[in-house]
Amino acid sequence: MTLYGDLDVSVIDQFPPGKKPVKTLLFSTGHRKEAHRLMRKELEAGRQAYVVYPLVEPSEKIDLQAAIEAAEQLRKEFSPFRIELLHGRLPSREKQAVMAQFKKKEIDVLVATTVVEVGLDVHNATVILIEHAERFGLAQLHQLRGRVGRGLHQGYCILIHALGKIPSYSQQMPLKLEAGRQSREEIMKDSQGDVFSRSTARRRLGVFAQCEDGFALAEEDLKIRGPGHILGVRQWGEIDFRVADLARDTVLLIKAKQAAMELLEGDPALALPEHQFIKETLFRKWSEKLALGSVG
Repeated sequence: MTLYGDLDVSVIDQFPPGKKPVKTLLFSTGHRKEAHRLMRKELEAGRQAYVVYPLVEPSEKIDLQAAIEAAEQLRKEFSPFRIELLHGRLPSREKQAVMAQFKKKEIDVLVATTVVEVGLDVHNATVILIEHAERFGLAQLHQLRGRVGRGLHQGYCILIHALGKIPSYSQQMPLKLEAGRQSREEIMKDSQGDVFSRSTARRRLGVFAQCEDGFALAEEDLKIRGPGHILGVRQWGEIDFRVADLARDTVLLIKAKQAAMELLEGDPALALPEHQFIKETLFRKWSEKLALGSVG
């Protein structure tokens, strides 16, 4: 946040009293039955579950159809448990009705797209099973995991993926070495339609399975995706710093911000002769990007 100037940050770094950490489990597609056994065990204990499918804009109809077909398949496999479907294309009134039924325990398993990412607070829901987990970003996965474990019972976040064996995050190859070894077979698309590699997806799931701290996940996401452009339209990728690293040099960047604020307090327009070089450098480097502020 230092990079965006004069912003104050409030930090909540503790879980609510009594909340248990959610257990995050990875299953390859070949071990889906094991994941389903865990979900059935929770359902038989009187709990509820979410099953989440990704929704990618370029293939929205295909993915929605996959969720519909999955709901039908789950109705057969998990009979007599009550299973319903929730997705963004439903009329608002129908969505509200389905969510209300789930809260009242009239539905046992809610098959959904990422429409359940926020807004649902069902303490009896203890399992969230995420299909095609490699297509979700860390922020989405963290939000989805937050749907369970909100009550007194243990919560489980089950990730079904098509990435084969995923090593622990500490055993994975450093990012820069990894980038030089990617092949065409490694390329995939995430839930926003952005291209990424299978190794990047393994890295995301590896760190997600080991960490429930949202701040730590945000730092890892910064390392994996890159920060993008501070002034501009690109929201991911490497930043054009010659030396500094946002994840590594946080303390130094905070000091740089403090120094910049002190300088601007004494000379807001950078009019003093000793500040002309700074002013000229800023305009030379950022003048085109600053013009974006006048758009709209």
